[in-house]
Amino acid sequence: MAKSLFVKKPLSLLLGEAEDSEKGLKRTLTAGNLVALGIGAIIGAGLFVRTAAAAANNAGPAVTIGFIIAGVGCALAGLCYAEFASMIPIAGSAYTYSYATMGEFIAWIIGWDLILEYALGAATVSIAWSEYLNKLLGYFNASIPYRWSHSPFEVLKDASGTVIESGIMNFPALIILILLTLLLIKGTKESAFVNGIIVVTKVAIVVLFIVFGWSFINPANHTPYIPHATTYTDVQGVPHNFGGILGILGAAGVVFFAFIGFDAVSTAAQEAKNPKKDMPLGILGSLAICTVLYILFSYVLTGVASTEDFRTAGKEASVAYAIQTYMPGFGWLAKLVTVAILAGFSSVILVMLLGQSRVFYSMSHDGLLPRAFADIHPKFRTPYKSNMILFLFVGLFAAFVPGDIAGDMTSIGTLFAFILVCAGVMIMRKTEPNAPRQFRTPLVPLVPILGIIVCGAMVFGLGWPNWSRLLVWLVIGIIIYFGYSAKHSRLRNS
Repeated sequence: MAKSLFVKKPLSLLLGEAEDSEKGLKRTLTAGNLVALGIGAIIGAGLFVRTAAAAANNAGPAVTIGFIIAGVGCALAGLCYAEFASMIPIAGSAYTYSYATMGEFIAWIIGWDLILEYALGAATVSIAWSEYLNKLLGYFNASIPYRWSHSPFEVLKDASGTVIESGIMNFPALIILILLTLLLIKGTKESAFVNGIIVVTKVAIVVLFIVFGWSFINPANHTPYIPHATTYTDVQGVPHNFGGILGILGAAGVVFFAFIGFDAVSTAAQEAKNPKKDMPLGILGSLAICTVLYILFSYVLTGVASTEDFRTAGKEASVAYAIQTYMPGFGWLAKLVTVAILAGFSSVILVMLLGQSRVFYSMSHDGLLPRAFADIHPKFRTPYKSNMILFLFVGLFAAFVPGDIAGDMTSIGTLFAFILVCAGVMIMRKTEPNAPRQFRTPLVPLVPILGIIVCGAMVFGLGWPNWSRLLVWLVIGIIIYFGYSAKHSRLRNS
């Protein structure tokens, strides 16, 4: 007889699955690898692109305060993630934690929700990677033809609006995805090594911009620091709350995209050498380093260039524009920023693919997805079939669909997961008070409640259009759950 939709996975069963075995995932990651993995996932499109967008549309120079609010929300959620990761060192992140605390149905919702963060995020970033590759090639008077770097739904027009060329497929996006997928199949340790090199490169370039840009800050660009509350309509005709409290909250919701990734560290719990000690270090260490860099970076960027620059001339390439326009003699740094963006995109895609395949691995192991997603390579001990299937899904999306998916959609899906993880810590303290916890979230229930409030405020700032899209996505997931997952659940039908 089938059990309740909200049947919980016993903690004893989860801990049994965490034990290393020849059939399981290979434990190769150290605390340093995990911190680098977190930084690799965090620093990317969010910092280099979303900072300027939030300044232009929402908060002006007060985008720095938006970063602080987003950082506080992530820190509160990160403390909750750290307790779970040290307590339940299993691949699957928020999905696994929800299964143990709130039951199977909620766990499925979270697992489905994480596709927004990982799979669709990887596809969107790979499309952006293709665009920035052409920017880099432009420095050498070369380029990839438009038709082979854009989807069939995109067209190139001249000044009069006449179509010059149509896209066929985004070939560079497909290439970076297959290369990173093969790296992941080869092994997590090798992937972590490559990620480490990328992290050192892009962090060095971020620090260079902060150090050299500081002397070019124009105080007039920071006046007023918090603009008066008004409404700004962007070039697409979309209105935004600009300035004031609502503008800062909106900016926090936008730049929250820049923090997405630290939770991906928890998906690699089953591959950490000493997860109970190293997982909290990986999650909180990477988050702390990136928060400091983000606040300094956004302060310098909004001081070097004005809000109007971000709205008109700079746009997506605002960082390079600010350097070339207001930092004479530092054209070389603008080129390095393009390299940093490409490197940042690469490591983000790598960690997103890693995270999604590990979530699928856990869901398949529980019977909620087909068995292929949990098959382990006999030599490399990685979920190679999951990686290949994921490449097909993400690759089709990246090659043939335009890259105008809002980062806000990824943000709202991740915030939803954060809220449930915060709630899960409080529930687990009640249901499993004596379970061993290598790391304990301080001031429970205050910290989880504050985490829910701050993340909820950022969800509120993202507005109704994003709420409705999340609702539609969840409805599709519920249909799949009752059509397949509920019938094949190992725990529910045991």
